[in-house]
Amino acid sequence: MTVEGPILRIFEVQTKPGCAETLLKNFATTSADVVRGEPGNRGYFFGRHVGGEGDTVIFVSIWESMGVIQERFGEGWQASFIPDGYEDLMASCSVRHFDMTGGWHVEGLAAPV
Repeated sequence: MTVEGPILRIFEVQTKPGCAETLLKNFATTSADVVRGEPGNRGYFFGRHVGGEGDTVIFVSIWESMGVIQERFGEGWQASFIPDGYEDLMASCSVRHFDMTGGWHVEGLAAPV
């Protein structure tokens, strides 16, 4: 399977009780700094799960290709990149990658289909 892109890199965290707000604040600064301005990065967003599991948060970065993700994160690109200080806030985490070549739409922006 050929992976072209764009690619969503989704970092999902189950926070320790009461730590979601702190981690979201870290996403706005530290996590943003990890991806902002990197070659091939097209943006990021983050948020909290709505519903029964309010302690689950995500940080999603958008990349032009899998190759630029591999360049940015090196051999460990399939693993979660954990900035200093995050481990104290997290119960568990994962990272997943989604090929969005099939199409996506953001107000006024559409991927080629």
